[in-house]
Amino acid sequence: MSWFAKLKLGLSRTSDKLTTGVASVFTDRRLDEAALEELEDLLIMADLGPGAAAELAGNLGKSKFGKNVTAEEVREALAEDIAGMLAPVAVPLEIDTTKRPFIILTIGVNGAGKTTTIGKLAHSLKADGKSVMIAAGDTFRAAAIEQLQEWGKRANVPVVASESGGDAAGLAFEAVQRAQAENIDVLLIDTAGRLHNKSNLMDELRKIVRVIQKLDPTAPHETLLILDATTGQNAHAQVKTFKEMANVTGLALTKLDGTAKGGVIVALARDYDVPLRLVGVGEQADDMRSFDPKDFARGLMGL
Repeated sequence: MSWFAKLKLGLSRTSDKLTTGVASVFTDRRLDEAALEELEDLLIMADLGPGAAAELAGNLGKSKFGKNVTAEEVREALAEDIAGMLAPVAVPLEIDTTKRPFIILTIGVNGAGKTTTIGKLAHSLKADGKSVMIAAGDTFRAAAIEQLQEWGKRANVPVVASESGGDAAGLAFEAVQRAQAENIDVLLIDTAGRLHNKSNLMDELRKIVRVIQKLDPTAPHETLLILDATTGQNAHAQVKTFKEMANVTGLALTKLDGTAKGGVIVALARDYDVPLRLVGVGEQADDMRSFDPKDFARGLMGL
C-alpha cells in the first residue's frame, strides 16, 4: 500500500464524517449564509477549530457565494485551502550533520506514543545510513525500557538504559557521553510521559536539558513534542504548556488511524507556529513519515 493510501485510510474516520456532512449540506443547493454556517459548524465538529473553520467557510463564500455548488467542488476547494494553511508548518525533520551526535529529545504526556515514535525514527534514520543510539530515559516505566530495547534489536541500534526508577538526567548524560565517544550521528532520548500540569516532572525535564547542555551547549538540537491525534482539542493545551516549559522545535502526531479528530492538525497549524515534522498512521516501522500538507488535506477531504 502506498503512503498516500495508508494516510487516506488512516484519516478515513475523520474524512467519512466530513464527506457525509458536506454531502448533506450541499445537495442541489445554492451557497448562501445558512449553508456557510452549517459548513462552519461541521468543520468545528471535525476538530478543525473555530478560527480555521470560520476562515475556510469565509474563503469559500468569497469565491462561490450565490452559486450552485456540488459537494465535490466544496471538498476540492476546502482541500486546496487547508493545504495552503498547513504549508507553512510542513517542515520535515532535518539532521544537521555538523552536530554529532544530533540530539533529539522527545517529550509529551503519558500514552502519546513517544516510545513507538522513537523506535520508528530509529528505523528510518538507520535506513538512511545514519548511526543511531537510543537513550531509554523513561525510567519510571519498566515497559518503556523493554519496548525500546525491542525496537533497538529490530533496528540494530544500541540502547542506553538503567534499572527502572533510575535517575533520568544521569542516564541522559551517560548517553550523550557515550554517543560522543562513539561518534554517533543521532541520539534519540526518550523521557517519562508527563502530565503538563505536574511541576515535579517538568522540573525533571528541565534538569535533563541542563545536564545535556553541560556536554553540548547547543543541545538538544530538536525537541519533539509527541501528540496523540485521538485527544483532539486537548492537544492545544499540551502544545501551549509544553512550549512554555521547553523549547519545542517540532511536533509529531501519532495515531491518526484511530481517530475521527484528525482535523486538529489544521487548528494546531493555524494557532501555533510550530513545525509539524511527522505523522503516524499505524504500528509498523514505516508507518510514520514526514508531513505532506497536500496529501493530508486531500486525505482529510476523502479525495
